Amino acid sequence: MKFLTEYHWFNTSKRRDYINITGLVEKALTKSGIKEGMILVSAMHITAGVYVNDAESGLIEDIDEWLENLAPFKNDYRHHRTGEDNGDAHLKSMLVHHEVIIPVTASKLDFGPWQQVYYAEFDGQRRKRVLIKVMGE
Repeated sequence: MKFLTEYHWFNTSKRRDYINITGLVEKALTKSGIKEGMILVSAMHITAGVYVNDAESGLIEDIDEWLENLAPFKNDYRHHRTGEDNGDAHLKSMLVHHEVIIPVTASKLDFGPWQQVYYAEFDGQRRKRVLIKVMGE
């Protein structure tokens, strides 16, 4: 069994942002040399997430609007009593979740049509990292 671990840092210019990281995951897969296995992609912060979906700009805007409707940015979260202002970002992260597992078959990401990997930032404008862990043979 082979393993490869990489950390990638992001510092978005916006509070909320959605970054297609499929290319980073594919590069890690190539570097690992595995043919069969899986890749774990995990946001290592509690105000960010990782998801798999279509790379279509209208859908990304719909996802952002949906998340903002479910967990709007506002001032009256109890979490803000601690001096923070990112209660909504914690909730958005729970909705998207913090990690995905991607199967690897015949040295390729075993995706369905249109699937891509995204890093979702909900409390940006500061440095955060993502873990990519490749496992297989």
